[in-house]
Amino acid sequence: MENKSENSTSTKRIAAIDLGTNSFHAVLVDIYPDGSFRTIDKLKEMVILAEKGMDNHLSEEAIERGLDALKRIKFLCDSQEVEEILAFATSAIREAKNGGDFIQRMIDEVGIKARAIPGKMEAELIGLAVRHSIALDEEMVLMVDIGGGSVEFIIGNNQKFVYHNSLKLGVARMAAKFVSEDPITKDEIKNLKKYYKKALKEIKGVMKNYGVKTIIGSSGTMENIGAMVATRNSLTANMTLNELVFNSSDFKSLYKDFIKLDRKERSKIKELDEKRIDIINPGMVLVKYLVKKFNIEQIKISEAALRDGMILNFINKERPKLDLVANFPDPRKRSIFELLRKCNWLETHSTHVASMALQLFDEFKEELKLEESDRELLEYASLLHDIGYYISYRKHHKHALYLIRHSDLRGFTEDEIDILANVARYHRRSTPKKRHFLYKKLEKTLRKKVKRLSALLRVADGLDRSHYQNVEKLEIDNSDENVNFYITTMGDPELEIWGAERKSGLFEKVTGKKLEIYAVNKNERERIQNSTGNT
Repeated sequence: MENKSENSTSTKRIAAIDLGTNSFHAVLVDIYPDGSFRTIDKLKEMVILAEKGMDNHLSEEAIERGLDALKRIKFLCDSQEVEEILAFATSAIREAKNGGDFIQRMIDEVGIKARAIPGKMEAELIGLAVRHSIALDEEMVLMVDIGGGSVEFIIGNNQKFVYHNSLKLGVARMAAKFVSEDPITKDEIKNLKKYYKKALKEIKGVMKNYGVKTIIGSSGTMENIGAMVATRNSLTANMTLNELVFNSSDFKSLYKDFIKLDRKERSKIKELDEKRIDIINPGMVLVKYLVKKFNIEQIKISEAALRDGMILNFINKERPKLDLVANFPDPRKRSIFELLRKCNWLETHSTHVASMALQLFDEFKEELKLEESDRELLEYASLLHDIGYYISYRKHHKHALYLIRHSDLRGFTEDEIDILANVARYHRRSTPKKRHFLYKKLEKTLRKKVKRLSALLRVADGLDRSHYQNVEKLEIDNSDENVNFYITTMGDPELEIWGAERKSGLFEKVTGKKLEIYAVNKNERERIQNSTGNT
């Protein structure tokens, strides 16, 4: 937990609360003058407002559960000195005849004022959140947020939404309407599919026009599905489900086994929220219907949802004149630079090191069997390698590892985050070793990648040991047995040569070559180049 008084007065701390049918989600963030934001705390409370189905009336028990949850959220907001609370009520409260009474009781008993937003607005905000969190491109995708009372469908790409709407197909609503047997019967599944077919007529045409092949799922039901698929297929999802991607065949395989389970068997699945055990089946059937009906090839998970969209909407409306970090349309680059700025990064040193690291990558890419996608990871790890100074100089490489792994970087898979964190961690001191727990737990292919990329970063970092960008030019002579670096410097080169040589061990190990570093006097460069054959 972090106290607001420790922050700069130029930040604004707000809370966004999504009052859903199944659960209340709160996220506390600091908004910075440039429009970027950082998550401070989160709280999720399962409330199940529609425990007897969506009958347009909230029971007193459901209201009490909701108020108790909000009191805990309000206590967290007060203790974290939140300046403004945004609370949006969705399907269950929006439709209930006594929803207005509940909203009034929130004001009177808790001190939180909620807005009941229309479904179409909910869909748009969810779309904004997913686009902020997932690296989209020009390909049109179907974003699906399966809630308890409604399901939001958004079709769009990194530039625009061509369709967004909220349909009354939530799992609590569908379970109450269609499911009475346990396990769910074939007839109940058939009736659900028939209902979905009628409800999704409008979406069908848009999907066909744009040839959508990917679903991006957000919120609890889709996250639970993603977690179950990840465990079943040994996919990396221990730290984050964001950007988790799997084939439709992986989901179909899960569905085939899961749909046969009764309540007792479902309750043994640790990836399934306890209060979702009785209502998840309609969600499983819906995803299966979408995958089959629209020939979906892959499914991706987004951890961003309505609450994130609320924050983005707040920033866009309240701070229209800011020079946003969001000028980076790519969520990967944007989140990296948000983290850099928040950690008061050493910009000139880090960009200089990154430039030399990428030069080394381009030279040794094929030799080290690296992929083009690894280049971006090396660049970002190089930019991030010293952010541990934000905590302290001592062990700053280990602090960098922690910060990168726990900073909710958007657009990256968990494997990519692990690579970034470990490469940054190994820029100094020890090289990667299996006795290091977080390195050891990586897959073998990832460990190899970390070793090779960190070998390049270590040498590049050594070449700016002074932190004054003394090396103006790096020339590489790469032969079958040796590697020679020729550095042109502004001042005395000794510190940079010393820095690079003492970090060259891993580089020599992964390349199998001896590294020699020579200083080139500006006036003598041509003579030395001619004598070495390096042009």
